[in-house]
Amino acid sequence: MAASSVLRRALLYVPSSSQKMLAKSLTLTSDNITYDLEDSVTPGLKPSARSLLKSHLQSLDKRPPSVGELAVRINAVSSSFAKDDLITLAALPNLDAIVVPKVNSASDLKFVTDIIRHVAPSRKPIRLIALIESARAVMDLREICSSLDASPYLDGLIFAAEDFALDLSLTRTPSLTEFLYARSAIATAARAFNLSSTIDLVCTSYKGEEGLKRLEEECQNGKEIGFNGKQCIHPSQVELVQRLFGPELHEVEWAVRVIIADEKASAAGRGAWTLDGKMIDAPVVGKARAILSKAERCGCDVKKLQSKWHDQEPE
Repeated sequence: MAASSVLRRALLYVPSSSQKMLAKSLTLTSDNITYDLEDSVTPGLKPSARSLLKSHLQSLDKRPPSVGELAVRINAVSSSFAKDDLITLAALPNLDAIVVPKVNSASDLKFVTDIIRHVAPSRKPIRLIALIESARAVMDLREICSSLDASPYLDGLIFAAEDFALDLSLTRTPSLTEFLYARSAIATAARAFNLSSTIDLVCTSYKGEEGLKRLEEECQNGKEIGFNGKQCIHPSQVELVQRLFGPELHEVEWAVRVIIADEKASAAGRGAWTLDGKMIDAPVVGKARAILSKAERCGCDVKKLQSKWHDQEPE
């Protein structure tokens, strides 16, 4: 379903109403930089912010090598600003993705894709990332993810905790248990419909040692649930997020050993075998291949590990 597979561990929001911030964004290193036209821009400044962002994107010869993806978070379809956002920006070749806030149903994505097809019929499909922010959206995840209108475009889901808490009259706690059902549903839906990304909630703490500790705890918690990335609201969060949502060295080393030994086991006609006293079968080998694929995209020296473990044998 997804337009293409991208590595999107950190999704960093940058306000679009400041020329200084737009220029600074190009010096940052992140899997994704999302220019925000929604929450960070007041209604009176939205037209000027939109024009400023268009000029910024048009001035680029190409995307900086330190940035994996350039995106824009448009205004909600239910607002009076979304249509102009899309008409102004959707055809720009340097824009890789559009983050669509407050997606409540498949009709919201249909609105976006209809405009994209009208203003940019010849460009490659632009990736859409849907923000899930309400009880209704969680209940309608199947419809949202399986929308035929969005199928060439939809590439990921994002959980927006603050709006979801407002919708359900919840109070956010450090444990995040009040969001467990919604977060699990979003991560499961993204996997079920083969979307590249399932991006977890924003960590509002980012200053000092305590802020980084909270961020690390949230990343580990999100990864355990099934998320493969996280929203960031400050550049200081990006490095930690990208590292924690990337495979750890011991995971990559294990995966290399599994793949090397499995090739030898297969050549000997063995469908199941053991490594370190644990059974290895097809699903485990599949997991190992997925880890290696992500490791290579994260810049890990897989070939060096393959050389180190080339003598690995199945037990």
